[in-house]
Amino acid sequence: MPSSPAQEPRPSPEPGAAGAAGNAALFKAQERTEALQLAALIVPGLLLIGIVALAPICWLFWLSFRGPDGFTLQHYLRLLHPSYTLTLRTTFELSFLVTFICVLLGYPLAYLISQARARVAALMLVLVLFPVWTSLLVRCYAWLVLLQRRGLVNTWLADVGMIERPLQLMHNFTGTVIGMVHIMLPFMVLPLYGSMRAINRDYLRAAASLGASPVKGFWQIFVPLSLPGLAAGIIIVFVLCLGFYVTPALLGGGRVMMWSMQIERNVTYYADWGAASSLGVVLLLMTLGILWVVGRFIGFDKFTGAR
Repeated sequence: MPSSPAQEPRPSPEPGAAGAAGNAALFKAQERTEALQLAALIVPGLLLIGIVALAPICWLFWLSFRGPDGFTLQHYLRLLHPSYTLTLRTTFELSFLVTFICVLLGYPLAYLISQARARVAALMLVLVLFPVWTSLLVRCYAWLVLLQRRGLVNTWLADVGMIERPLQLMHNFTGTVIGMVHIMLPFMVLPLYGSMRAINRDYLRAAASLGASPVKGFWQIFVPLSLPGLAAGIIIVFVLCLGFYVTPALLGGGRVMMWSMQIERNVTYYADWGAASSLGVVLLLMTLGILWVVGRFIGFDKFTGAR
C-alpha cells in the first residue's frame, strides 16, 4: 500500500498587532526590572558616599553661616582681611610651583621608566613608590635633618667649596617646596607612566618610516598621546597641594602659612568652628571652580581620554 506523502510543517502564523504589543510591554518590563536591580546594587555605595562625604560638607556649609545670634555672613566677610588674602595667595603660589616642578621632574622620569625593560621598570617604580610607603612625619623630619644649617646638604656643599656660609634651606618657602615636591612626585609619575605605557610603539615606528626624526616623533606623537596622564597628574598634585598641612607646618617653621593652617588655628586657638568652616567652604568652592574651568574650556574628554 503506497505510503502517504509526508506532510510539510506549516509555518506558524505571524503574531498580530496584539502579540507584538504584548512582547514590547514584556521587554520594557524586563528592562525596568533590570534597571531596578542595578539601582539596588548602587544604593549602598551612594549611602556610604552621602554619609562619609556629602553629610560633612553640608554640615560645614551650615556652620559657616551660623553665629552666636543665628544666621550671619560675618565669617565670610572676615576672609577679606589682608591676613587671609595673603594666606590664600601663598597657598595657590605654593600649589602652582610644586605642580610645575613635579611636571618638570616627573615627565622625564616616567618616560625613562616606560622605556625600560620590565624588571628594571618594576624596580624603578618601587623606588618611586617608596616615599609613599613611608610615614609623612618621618619624611618631613628626614628633610629637617638634611636641610638644617649643619645638615648633610650644607655640610657637603661647604666641603666641596661651593658655599662659604650655610644656606637657609628650611623654615622658609624653599624648604616647604622641597618637601612637598618629594611627597607629590609619585602622584605625578604614576598617571604619566600608565599613559605612556599604553602608547602603541607602532605609531612612532610609522612616523620614523615616513621620515620623522626621533625628536619630531616624540613631540608630535608621543607627547600628545601622553596628555591624559599628564592632565591627571596635574589635577591630583594641585588639588592635594591645596590642602597640605603637615609639611608646611614643619618645614615652613610657621613662616609659610597655608589655608589649611588657618583652619587649624581657628579651631585650636579660637574654637571658632564657623570661621574654620567658612575657610573650608571657600577652599572647596575654589577647587571645584578650577576643575570646572578645566572641564569647560579645555575639556575633560581631551585630557583624560574619555570617549
